Amino acid sequence: MEESDSERKMEKKNLGPRMDPPIGEPEGSLGWVLPNTAMKKKVLLMGKSGSGKTSMRSIIFANYIARDTRRLGATILDRLHSLQINSSLSTYSLVDSVGNTKTFDVEHSHVRFLGNLVLNLWDCGGQDTFMENYFTSQRDNIFRNVEVLIYVFDVESRELEKDMHYYQSCLEAILQNSPDAKVFCLVHKMDLVQEDQRDLIFKEREEDLRRLSRPLECSCFRTSIWDETLYKAWSSIVYQLIPNVQQLEMNLRNFAEIIEADEVLLFERATFLVISHYQCKEQRDAHRFEKISNIIKQFKLSCSKLAASFQSMEVRNSNFAAFIDIFTSNTYVMVVMSDPSIPSAATLINIRNARKHFEKLERVDGPKQCLLMR
Repeated sequence: MEESDSERKMEKKNLGPRMDPPIGEPEGSLGWVLPNTAMKKKVLLMGKSGSGKTSMRSIIFANYIARDTRRLGATILDRLHSLQINSSLSTYSLVDSVGNTKTFDVEHSHVRFLGNLVLNLWDCGGQDTFMENYFTSQRDNIFRNVEVLIYVFDVESRELEKDMHYYQSCLEAILQNSPDAKVFCLVHKMDLVQEDQRDLIFKEREEDLRRLSRPLECSCFRTSIWDETLYKAWSSIVYQLIPNVQQLEMNLRNFAEIIEADEVLLFERATFLVISHYQCKEQRDAHRFEKISNIIKQFKLSCSKLAASFQSMEVRNSNFAAFIDIFTSNTYVMVVMSDPSIPSAATLINIRNARKHFEKLERVDGPKQCLLMR
């Protein structure tokens, strides 16, 4: 591991909401200044106050771990300078009598993903006054040109009827202003439900949400900050936004077949969300992607505490070898091999040789070509 200059910069005292570059990205990169060539996609993150929006956002995009979110209010201003995103706040913070900070009206963030793809994330405060304003005075501004609506429900909310009312109001505004937007519903805090009741409760909630969403279609996920379900949901959401994902998957498949890998996974570099994969052999654990994301991200955090950056890893036993390495400027790759006759050096050389090709694929306007079988 080697020290990262950008990570050392994160330790400097910050006197206001500054726009910091993503870890490992130099100032002046797309994560710092958004050029005209950026493909921005507007994502609305909505839900009632206390539903868990800020906690999940801090885990996915700001490198929090689950136990650290206990000290969060409804905003993450205390760590704004260390976010891996550009943020701007539309109004002001509200602090209650015990020191909990409430979410700003709307917090705008730019999150860089593959190539020119930038998520324009609008984290909308969930207080009743804010919610009413979204549907009246701010309606066109909030709901125009939306690519994705993510609505977060607290599974144990005592105001379910009000939650559903706000959700339906969102859908009406989406139909009017962004009828082609994709809709995702996250039934959150599922860890608070008894384990033997989770499937039943989620199924009932999913049926209600699908019915209320018509004529729009919604995809529902059960989520918790304490397990892999949060990463699974956000990986699925981001997957829907990648413009050339089919071409990416085709090339990943060719790459896996060329190097005779059991499985190849592609992770987004900052969040470690799984954005594409291909498997040649059946695997038993259906949740392995999200578990790997969680484990590696926690290891990366441990490295950063030592003023070092995670570069690569090789894990080997008698049954398989797994290689995790930086792949492109925006991704990591994981290659799983079970053939003992293929040396580690050969796999690492193959990863290195494929980097340039996948760098070109990340550009939305890049060449339409693929790796060829030999």
